[in-house]
Amino acid sequence: QVQLVESGGGLVQAGGSLRLSCALSGRTVGTYSLAWFRQAPGKEREFAAFISWNGGRTYYSDSVKGRFTITRDGAKNTVYLEMDSLKLEDTAVYYCAAGPGRSDYYNSAAYGYWGQGTQVTVSS
Repeated sequence: QVQLVESGGGLVQAGGSLRLSCALSGRTVGTYSLAWFRQAPGKEREFAAFISWNGGRTYYSDSVKGRFTITRDGAKNTVYLEMDSLKLEDTAVYYCAAGPGRSDYYNSAAYGYWGQGTQVTVSS
């Protein structure tokens, strides 16, 4: 079993920055690939960012590319999402997820473990 706990969400003005954290616990967490998804009110959950088990590969959705950065700290078993130049449309609940690293990394079905989510609200 793997447990994930997100933190760092909050209210921020458009153009501002926020860093989300996701702490992992459980056996062999270092072998999992990790991702951030988000879900806005009335919308489906969507992929935002991915990082491979060793941090060697990262992928981003077009909507966040160039503004968000995903990193992981193996010693702390934590994955981060640095969000810069935030826009109103970034408002959502953000979830971190852990999985075996399938090629369809953008698909929520590729992940077996999920955190509870953290709210990010961007105001004008």
